[in-house]
Amino acid sequence: MNAIIEGKGLKRYYRRGVETVKALDGVDIAIRPGEMVSILGPSGSGKTTLINLLSCLDAPTDGSLTVGGKSVAGLSEDDLVEVRRGVLGFVFQQFHLLPTLTVTENVELPLIFLHRPLDRKKTLETLALVGLSERANHLPKELSGGQMQRVAVARALRIDPQILVADEPTGNLDKAAGRSIFELFKKLAAEKGLAIIITTHNTAFGYGADRVITLEDGKIVKEERQAPN
Repeated sequence: MNAIIEGKGLKRYYRRGVETVKALDGVDIAIRPGEMVSILGPSGSGKTTLINLLSCLDAPTDGSLTVGGKSVAGLSEDDLVEVRRGVLGFVFQQFHLLPTLTVTENVELPLIFLHRPLDRKKTLETLALVGLSERANHLPKELSGGQMQRVAVARALRIDPQILVADEPTGNLDKAAGRSIFELFKKLAAEKGLAIIITTHNTAFGYGADRVITLEDGKIVKEERQAPN
């Protein structure tokens, strides 16, 4: 199966005074549909920089990068936005739910921003997929942390992405809720064919992915493929 994301020789340099900082220094990476990949590494390892490149939030200084079949190296910010809108969904450590909107309304917000038609039936199907059918009309304050993160996942899924990027998605959750979110990601990769990229400081959760990439000093120092359960 062809990669949905492929980067070769990815570099991201920036200036800090008279110094050139090599935040990412020659990374090769390929991620396929249906694959869940976790990216590990200490602060300053290049983890955030790599995620920003793979999710089209930034462009590489050098190297080639293809996301969703489109070459993104050298694209303007406006063009990067168009690529993100087409193929990417995002889940963050903070839930970013609007407190006065119901679960259903929060999930449909991206459709409004992207000027896409609302389809309540499909929204409810998405909530069922993440196990929140019975919470459709609840407000965020009536939910647990784990449930709020599931709303955030449903919101990301509602625009039908090919790639889901989750940046520290369990950072605000207890151990049980965090494990539940990781199991949900595995289900989405297996059943929906999504490519899922996760960054986490929790190595126990990180090693639950299909593949684990460890960064140090802007380079991949270890890449491990996990045996199927």
